[in-house]
Amino acid sequence: MRINSPLFHSLNRRVSRGVSLIELIVFIVVISVVLGGLLGVYQFSVVNSADPVKRLKMLQYAQARLDAVMALRYDENTPSGGVPACDSAGALPCNNTTETDYDDVDDYHDVTDWPDSSSAFYSRAVAVELTSLNGLPAKLIQVTVTTTDGESLTLAGYRVNF
Repeated sequence: MRINSPLFHSLNRRVSRGVSLIELIVFIVVISVVLGGLLGVYQFSVVNSADPVKRLKMLQYAQARLDAVMALRYDENTPSGGVPACDSAGALPCNNTTETDYDDVDDYHDVTDWPDSSSAFYSRAVAVELTSLNGLPAKLIQVTVTTTDGESLTLAGYRVNF
């Protein structure tokens, strides 16, 4: 059955014409806005993608130095094994001095080094402070790792004279 109505022919022509110029321009504008937003998010993620790796490396360097210093003797006059502790009955007094032999906690006070020998991107500084912890003599050990762009991370621990 064939329809010869003029209304049908005008509807048929309108449907088969395609996309108008205004529709095409609106489509291009919408796609441009969406792509602009996506590229902005992508650029942000690319710029900041190295931050977690950098922070992890800083944490590793700080933890390695803190572990090494915490494993040492409390003081130069503390015998191997820590018993008897310096300043206790029958033991030598604690001297709390910094030497260059790096065999006790005090020796690392104000020591700065660069843990990554292939580059100077990270610097690591150690500070040892004589303090007390719950009334007992202790040393606060702070290890700070700093990058060349100024970001720093500090880990701290107490070494108690026992």
